Amino acid sequence: MARNADVVSGRAAGEGAGRKTDVVPHGVAGDGVARKSDMVPGEDAGRTGGVVPHGVAGEEAVRNAVVVNGAGGEDTGRNAGIVLTGGPGAEPGGAAPRLADAVPARLAEVLAGHLGLTGPRLTFTNACVASAAAIIHACRLISSGRIDVAVCAGGYLVEEETFGKFDSGRALSRDGMVRPFSADRSGLLLGDGVAVVVLESAEHARRRGARPLASVPGWGAATDAHHIAQPHPEGAGLAQATRQALRLADDPDGAALGYVNAHGTGTRYNDGAETRGLRAALAERAGSIPVSSTKSTTGHLLEAAGIVEFVITMLALTDGVLPPTAGFTRPDPECDLDYVPNRPRRADPRRALTINAAFGGANTALVLERP
Repeated sequence: MARNADVVSGRAAGEGAGRKTDVVPHGVAGDGVARKSDMVPGEDAGRTGGVVPHGVAGEEAVRNAVVVNGAGGEDTGRNAGIVLTGGPGAEPGGAAPRLADAVPARLAEVLAGHLGLTGPRLTFTNACVASAAAIIHACRLISSGRIDVAVCAGGYLVEEETFGKFDSGRALSRDGMVRPFSADRSGLLLGDGVAVVVLESAEHARRRGARPLASVPGWGAATDAHHIAQPHPEGAGLAQATRQALRLADDPDGAALGYVNAHGTGTRYNDGAETRGLRAALAERAGSIPVSSTKSTTGHLLEAAGIVEFVITMLALTDGVLPPTAGFTRPDPECDLDYVPNRPRRADPRRALTINAAFGGANTALVLERP
């Protein structure tokens, strides 16, 4: 029988060990984008990716919950894994790119080799849900008992080709500001960001004395296949993924939710559809749950969006502060939820939901819970 999933840090295992899957965040860095003038490709542009490795961590790394650092160690479980999400990668060290390096899976191989990780490596390239899909896949592997530990990573750096595609598609903000759910929103901006989390079973975390940062009791994924680029107008796939995650978390009505980190791109198509999808999934609870889009401060991190927003959602739980939807000016009748406009809000949520959507109708949902 599948076990639920928990998020663990390097401090102490939570209760219910042996039944749940713990996620140990290893780190996160995001470079906020608020103006179009900031969207200048750097020298490392084009290196994007996300990883869920199955590797082996050293004794000191295990004690500090940095499972990706080191090799060896006796109590690392059946496997530790590396799951990569994103696009083509270049080998660290400045070596000249080769044809093999343009294959997305190559980045997982390179990172696993550098970190001494063993076992299967997987790369997800399904656009803006890639790193969220990596987390979901790792949770499934752990909850089914196939592995004990997995490392999930996602990254995106703004580069010319992708910037040009979004620009030619007229998806970028016309005034250089991202204003999710606001009546005068005019588009998205891209941003740089990377995050890594280490996931493990609660039993494994307890054995090594790790302390959970959060748990992941539910996850869901759905594809509505409505359009190659536009979301379903009623947010059908997003609602389905959310319902799956809530059912797995034993909270089908979302009664325990205290916050939602929305996909919230700031485009005309996305934000209204996402609002309707949340209303469909949460029914009467939708209007009373704070919802915010942190893309208003980080920009859209594409393949890395899911995992960076996963960490932001976890911090909202642990710090007791809900991140705001920045740049909000005036309400849109089409977007009628509580969007935490412009200022962070003190709160004490026990559970939170983070959702993402991607081209082709792909949708993901993850429920996080404070220990």
